Amino acid sequence: MEEIKNLKDVKKFKVDSERPFYSANHDEIKAGLTTDIYFIKTMEILRHMGLSGKNVVAEVFPRKSGIMCGVEEVLSLLKDKNIEIYSLPEGESFEPKDTVMRIKGAYEEFGMFETVLLGMLAHSSAWATASRQCREAAGDKVYICFGARHVHPAVAPVMERAAVIGGANNASCILAAKLLGREPSGTIPHAAMLVAGDTVSVARIYDEIMPPDSPRIILVDTFRDEAEEAMAVAEALGRTLEGVRLDTPSERGGVTPELVNEVRKRLDQKGYNYVKIFVSGGLSPDRIRELSAAGADAFGVGSYISGASPIDMTLDLKMVDGTPIAKRGRIPGLIDNPKLRKMK
Repeated sequence: MEEIKNLKDVKKFKVDSERPFYSANHDEIKAGLTTDIYFIKTMEILRHMGLSGKNVVAEVFPRKSGIMCGVEEVLSLLKDKNIEIYSLPEGESFEPKDTVMRIKGAYEEFGMFETVLLGMLAHSSAWATASRQCREAAGDKVYICFGARHVHPAVAPVMERAAVIGGANNASCILAAKLLGREPSGTIPHAAMLVAGDTVSVARIYDEIMPPDSPRIILVDTFRDEAEEAMAVAEALGRTLEGVRLDTPSERGGVTPELVNEVRKRLDQKGYNYVKIFVSGGLSPDRIRELSAAGADAFGVGSYISGASPIDMTLDLKMVDGTPIAKRGRIPGLIDNPKLRKMK
């Protein structure tokens, strides 16, 4: 697909009436079809004035603190452009108004992609930031991102990849994990128990047919009291049981510290002290700390990460043909950040 160059190209582009999904594909993103139309108009004006090739330096800054992510996608977006890119590496922290990315080159090389690159950084950095907060709450304990169900499938891998960059041990989304060179993490949902009608029988079959590297962690809140079901599963699987998962719905009060403590105590009393307790369901950093203190060993976090509000990123031109410049209210010239690294 050819890159959009002008308003005629925009008019010429037609959407296939048989298109199955509304999300942009990779070629459409690279072609500039997800940018704002006013950047195409800007290029038309500057080309008409003979100014589109002016050398500029653009800087990107955030409105609040966070963890940098989305850089790899920006580099892929601008891979074939004759420009230099300096950026914070993914996983690095930033403060409000820090320069997190700097782009040098002719404006026509990258100007129309402002919308696209800011969107890549804004959302990924937000997800990575929320994930880092969960990591700080969990300490050395494991937590997995379970957030794919809360976002459009087109961006689910982007979100869960960002979560791992931010500190999650792994992702449950297959494509996200594969993009990171990993195998996805996860066991089974309540649906398996509901269809089969019994937790213990499902646990036995899971242990029998799943590969050795698939952790034996079984949900114990489907039919009976969580402590009772945990004991039944532990008795059935013995030493092969690695953990039980508590995902009690809010209609039943959710997973509480008292519940975690009771399950832990009952397992220990029967000699199942090797069985870990994995908790999930509406977890936030505060709840992770609370449940960890009660005895939880690992966590599944979804909506706290996936629902993070984008970190507002702004791109400003700071130099034009070597002259410092800025819009009113901003300081002309470059704002240094020693954390910047040359990426391209």
